[in-house]
Amino acid sequence: MTTPPPVLPPRPAGPGSSVRRALDSELSELFAISPQALMLFDKTGRIWQSNAPLLGLAGRVSHLGELGEALVALLGWPGELPGVGLTREREGWIEAPQDQRLRARIRVRSAGTAMPPRWLAQIEDLSAEDARDLSKIEITALMGTAGVGVATYDSARGWVTSSAGRGAGGGSAGGDGGPSTALMSIGRDVVEPASLPEYERLQQALRKREHVEVRYAVRHRDTGQRWLMSRVEPAELSPGRPVCTVVTLDVSEEESSRQRNAQLLRELSTILDLNPAGMAYLRGSEVLRSNRRFESLLGLPAGSATGQSFDNLLVRAGVPGASARQALLNAVQQGLCEVEYQLPISTQRPQPVWVSLALRRASEGGPGPSEIVAVLTDITRLRAQQAEMEGLERERELMFSLSDVGIIYQREGRIERANQAIAEMTGRPQESLKGLALSELYEDERAYLNYSAHERRDLTLHGRAVGERRLTRRDGSGFWAQVSVRPVDPQDPGAGAICSFVSVDERRRARETLLVQADRTRAILDSVLVGIVTVGDQGIEWMNRSARRMFGGELADFIAQPISVVASDDPEHPLRRTNWLATLEEGQAETFECKLTARDGRDFWVVGNAVVTGRDSGAGQLTFALLDIERRREAEAQIAQARASLQRIIETAPLAIALFDASNQQVLQLNQAMTGFARRPASEILSRPPALWLTGPEAAALNADLHHAMATHEMVRRELQREADPDTGDAAEVWDMRIVSLQAGNDDEEQLLLVASDVTEQRAADEARLVAAISQREMLIKEVHHRIKNNLQGVAGLLQQNAQRHPEAAAAIAEAVGHVHAIAQVHGLQVGMTGPLRVQKVIEAIATSVQRMFGRTISLEVSGPSPQRFALTEADSIPIALTINELFTNAIKHSGGGEAAALGPGHDIRCSLEVGQNDLCISVRNRGRLAPDFHISQIPSGISGLGLVRALLPRKGAAISLEADGDDVVARLRLSPPAVAV
Repeated sequence: MTTPPPVLPPRPAGPGSSVRRALDSELSELFAISPQALMLFDKTGRIWQSNAPLLGLAGRVSHLGELGEALVALLGWPGELPGVGLTREREGWIEAPQDQRLRARIRVRSAGTAMPPRWLAQIEDLSAEDARDLSKIEITALMGTAGVGVATYDSARGWVTSSAGRGAGGGSAGGDGGPSTALMSIGRDVVEPASLPEYERLQQALRKREHVEVRYAVRHRDTGQRWLMSRVEPAELSPGRPVCTVVTLDVSEEESSRQRNAQLLRELSTILDLNPAGMAYLRGSEVLRSNRRFESLLGLPAGSATGQSFDNLLVRAGVPGASARQALLNAVQQGLCEVEYQLPISTQRPQPVWVSLALRRASEGGPGPSEIVAVLTDITRLRAQQAEMEGLERERELMFSLSDVGIIYQREGRIERANQAIAEMTGRPQESLKGLALSELYEDERAYLNYSAHERRDLTLHGRAVGERRLTRRDGSGFWAQVSVRPVDPQDPGAGAICSFVSVDERRRARETLLVQADRTRAILDSVLVGIVTVGDQGIEWMNRSARRMFGGELADFIAQPISVVASDDPEHPLRRTNWLATLEEGQAETFECKLTARDGRDFWVVGNAVVTGRDSGAGQLTFALLDIERRREAEAQIAQARASLQRIIETAPLAIALFDASNQQVLQLNQAMTGFARRPASEILSRPPALWLTGPEAAALNADLHHAMATHEMVRRELQREADPDTGDAAEVWDMRIVSLQAGNDDEEQLLLVASDVTEQRAADEARLVAAISQREMLIKEVHHRIKNNLQGVAGLLQQNAQRHPEAAAAIAEAVGHVHAIAQVHGLQVGMTGPLRVQKVIEAIATSVQRMFGRTISLEVSGPSPQRFALTEADSIPIALTINELFTNAIKHSGGGEAAALGPGHDIRCSLEVGQNDLCISVRNRGRLAPDFHISQIPSGISGLGLVRALLPRKGAAISLEADGDDVVARLRLSPPAVAV
């Protein structure tokens, strides 16, 4: 920008003023077009005129005192100004704007004889010359160091070598050998064949003076293969003066680096394409590069992510736009951002996918957009595993909190954490256990130190410690616990350990009880007559007193000896077997019978069992139970002899005896008397069931008895009535039959024994005696009833006499007389009949007695099938008879007495007997009315009237009701078992 020069003060008018004005105008124009800083000043330091370059160098000033000290000193103001017609030139450093220093050449010359005298100063900036010289030095040093050769062809001067480094051939790039040594030293013979096309293109460009840049390889005998880069830059110094500059650079290292970079780029591209994580390189929000995995995770077609906006790609994949933009902003501001998103179902994703997005800024903040690396990882499986781990963590926490096993995490002898089970076990609150010293759980410090020493030793040897320890509760009581200790980190003792506590108080008591029980068991086994021998891997371990007596020695004589020491010489002897443990299961027994030889030489037979025990604990044992059967074998011989004798007795016994097989009821054995019982020869009975030699009903009854005896193992006794057989002429018979189950051995079938005796004559005699006894009893009963009836009639006569003597009590006595007559009628009926007392007969007899007493007619109607089926029991006959008598008497009393009798037959007492299948109803009807609120339940029990009826009526099987039916009153007595018998 050009600044107008200062305005000079006006000069006084005079001759030659127009000339001076023209000179001043020319000077102003010179100041304006000069590229160097100029100023005109006088002796006082006043600046008369300056140009724009000075304004840019020193600013707007009007006096030399406003300039810097260095500039004033170089000007020589005020005492070193040159004289008239002289010029002084100085060089030095002056201050420039913006605190810079620059080297300047200052020329000061007197302006002539003008008055007042003035001086003209020219300030030349030497910074460009310094920079040019410095650039030449630096370019020469740089090109010599980097091996760069530069040559320029000037159409006016020919080849002009500006600077040269070391050529590809190893010599100096400069010299007197013609055009650029960097070019002339490279012949076609040293160019690699593959680079000849590029070399020819370079030569053609030189000939045509065209711009070109080529790379080609040369091979030298000393340095080997080298890569050169030659660049041709055509230019024009002035019109019609073309130049061409050739720059040759050794780019071997760059080419190697480029090739390595290309290889690395190919490898990196392969790695990115094969990487399971999606990766993208961003500039700002634009995707510059991405691998296929990045696009597939976002559901994009291959190659479509490049050039797209990153946040738009996330939004298209299902990420909220605000969240995507915020993640990108955080990466730009903080340099790192990690977020997780759930991508919804789309056409490319059949299931929702969880992805982790990591954004890291690859470049520091600058004027341009930030470069960011985005890594997208599929964490769906990780999320699922994380959810699973969280579930496992919850389960672990539940197991820790809800476990019945006490668990403690301890570090350096203090409890860091404890569960509720250990709190309940020790009787301490759970929160009070945190920070508690472990020694507080033991009886004293000494016991804790002792246990700790054993624990450290076991942890060192085995990596864990297990043992039973006695702990104390808060109340001071002790208990035993099974303690298991495992270190959290075996390599770091300071990480602490996990201790589990299981109360074994009951187990210890049980173990002590078992030891006591074992001692008792051995004491009991010593008292039994069966020899018990326990055999382990080393031989006999223990035997009871019976076994020692059986073997003829003491326990010390047989300890660690094989049990075959008492076996006979038989090589197949059971005690010589060695595969008992392999062939028998835990608790399984095998029975054997063998002959033994005691230490005293005694031979005897035993039957024994071999049982395997203790296999679950890892050390199997054999336990032999031996029973001396020498006497039994003798007894078996005697039993065989006795059986033969018994067989002879059975054959000659008068009883019918048969032995049956319980499973199929076939006859196994029978005697001769059994053929008479079956009425069949022995050949038709033997090995056959009863259905083949008895009639149908008799066979069925015998089969049932045999099954019952087999099922209950009790004796079954029954009499079998055999009917007469007209075909064979056999008479009817009665057999007393007994069946008993015989308990057979384990290997034998169960058998049934039938014993029958002919009791026909005995039963006939018993029946004759029974008939005679029954006849005599009936005669005695009839006599008793007859006498009771006579006595009751006599009592009735006495009561009637008393009624005549005491008229005031005649009504009550008459009622009692009726009761007595009713009872007498019952006894009278029992005198005249045999068997049960029929209801119909009782009603008829009582009705006749009441008619005779009161002179009123009682009609009886009977309906229903077979009324004679119903009879009164002996216990209820008198109460029911009195009840019927009272109903008749009550009906007569409340029907008007003699007046009702005078009315005619329509007003008689009507009685009906209605017979059903299982019950009967007696109804008594008479003329009369009941009170409006009458109910029979309101009548209290008493000794007369309806009160007597309620008192006498049986509690079960009898019901009475009284109700109005028009002008009649009907009393109903309903009887059913057990009040009556059918």
